[in-house]
Amino acid sequence: MPDRFHLQGQSDRQCPLALLLIDVINDMEFEPGELLLRQTLPAARKLAALKYRARQAGVPAIYVNDNFGQWRSDFKRLVRHCLEDGVRGEPVARLLLPEDDDYFVLKPKSSAFFETTLHTLLGHLGAKTLILTGVAADVCVLFTAHDAHLLDYQIVVPSDCVASERARETRVALKNMEKTTGAQVLRSDQIDFRKLLRKAA
Repeated sequence: MPDRFHLQGQSDRQCPLALLLIDVINDMEFEPGELLLRQTLPAARKLAALKYRARQAGVPAIYVNDNFGQWRSDFKRLVRHCLEDGVRGEPVARLLLPEDDDYFVLKPKSSAFFETTLHTLLGHLGAKTLILTGVAADVCVLFTAHDAHLLDYQIVVPSDCVASERARETRVALKNMEKTTGAQVLRSDQIDFRKLLRKAA
């Protein structure tokens, strides 16, 4: 693949569209983690296919991940933990393993924007439309959508690339995002990257 984005802060070109993968690198070692994993695995398979198509279209992928209260953590350590420590979330992490030219942002709270560098990074990339994916749809994806709306981003949410502990919670969250943020909610196979890129530009 072409080296589109450089680590030193320079990019070959800007892109008006960005794919956000929220909390997909997740050990799911908590009380309702089994429920979340059951809902997340099918979504992760759809998201892996969507991420591949985004990459082919030149759309940058940004992993926005909770630090799980580990203030000395870093993203690579989180990835290793999910791959090597026999945790519940390993199958999802393997499906959505970051690539070398993907971006990442660690977040301390539910929203991908709260006290993070995400807004600055999106400005650097020139992104005005965000495709929101990940978990949990009714918490971190929802909070991110609300903050993105307040910051005047256009929002697309592929309904089969987000998950909550229960399917009903996902459906309610999608309706909330559609109503309160104007998000375009559709299946991942309905996303036409060429059309989105033209519209975002």
